[in-house]
Amino acid sequence: MKQFQTLILIFLMLIGISSCDSQKKEIEYGKATKQLITLLESDPALKSMLESSLKKAKEINPDRNTNPAQTLEEYYQFITWTETTMPWAIIKKEEYPEIFDNIFQGLCAFYFLIDQPLPELEGKGLVNNSLQYYEPFAKWLITYSQTWGNYLDTKESWNEEHYQMALNDPNFGLQNDWYEDSSKWKTFNQFFARYLKSSDKRPIASPDIDSVVVSYADSEPQGVWTIDGNSNMIEKEGVPVKSATLKSISKLIGDDSQYKDAFANGTLTHSFLNVNDYHRYHFPLGGIIKEVRIIKGINPSGGELWWDKENNRYAFNPTAKTGWQSIETRGCVILETVDYGLVALMPIGMATVGSVNFEENVTAEKTVKKGDMLGHFAFGGSDFIMIFQDGVTFTLDAPMQENGNSYKHILMGEQLGILSKQK
Repeated sequence: MKQFQTLILIFLMLIGISSCDSQKKEIEYGKATKQLITLLESDPALKSMLESSLKKAKEINPDRNTNPAQTLEEYYQFITWTETTMPWAIIKKEEYPEIFDNIFQGLCAFYFLIDQPLPELEGKGLVNNSLQYYEPFAKWLITYSQTWGNYLDTKESWNEEHYQMALNDPNFGLQNDWYEDSSKWKTFNQFFARYLKSSDKRPIASPDIDSVVVSYADSEPQGVWTIDGNSNMIEKEGVPVKSATLKSISKLIGDDSQYKDAFANGTLTHSFLNVNDYHRYHFPLGGIIKEVRIIKGINPSGGELWWDKENNRYAFNPTAKTGWQSIETRGCVILETVDYGLVALMPIGMATVGSVNFEENVTAEKTVKKGDMLGHFAFGGSDFIMIFQDGVTFTLDAPMQENGNSYKHILMGEQLGILSKQK
């Protein structure tokens, strides 16, 4: 939190300096910021709503250390600043709490400003009556995320200091001789989506036994849930995945897919990838690819974001019961297996820079083997959902934590579970 406040103070100083110089030269805004200015100038009603949202945010949290953008001009400068901010949320909170709080609070500050309920948006069928869900502002958020993502593909986004920070954190595993030579990482995203040095760094469990399902990624299994005959989760409150709560499998897979109702009475499992994990995902079993799709999200925060006065920080509920309304970018590959029917494989992106990517050779009618590479996340990930059809039992047998309430982190290729046919 202290580092977040320090960065905000630096930002405020820059605002002051740029304000003093404003008569001498025009402020150079970032690409996404310029597009937002053009949008607002062409839509006075939208501009007025943004100003109202900033005003409400200021009334709730007037502290400039944690809410730096209190006018529209300051908001433009804040957005420009964040377009090239380094995403050091990759640091685990337990290891580097101040750095983690810095980026977490920074992202929360970004969304808090546009997460204020507005009377003009009532009755429009939005997830929340706030700008982040309202078109065309929601569409602009995609532009903003893409701009940030593009920056993370530039050489300016990666340097020796960043490498040393990751190297000195054992959670990244850079000391384990797992990964390609670090000299290949010229950008942040090349580091984030780093390759293994060789396939033997992640051996595939029981490669010739079709009933053995391996982990698609370095990740933490979350459990198994049942789907009803209407393709909805039987779990009454739904299943939290990233910033949404999953209820409808049909909507998750997407109305434009011929397989949207193919998993009625089936089962779902999913695993969480931490930001320090190997962020390439692989096929957990073999078969023939029937469908490959990327489903774009609108990239808002997921709602239920507030200012916690008592602890002087933003609080965010990552299990907000919003339903699945295309909040995050997700991929969908339908795989036809020999003995266990169709399987849906769905990498799920994060609300911010949610980049889901498939390998070029992942195409319909291609035959794949267990362990073949499926794709990768650029910054903004990540979870992975796998869904089985009716008539198939999936038993999750990954090792449990000592408390018996959660699963241990496992590596890609290790055994995740066993399939069997129901009689």
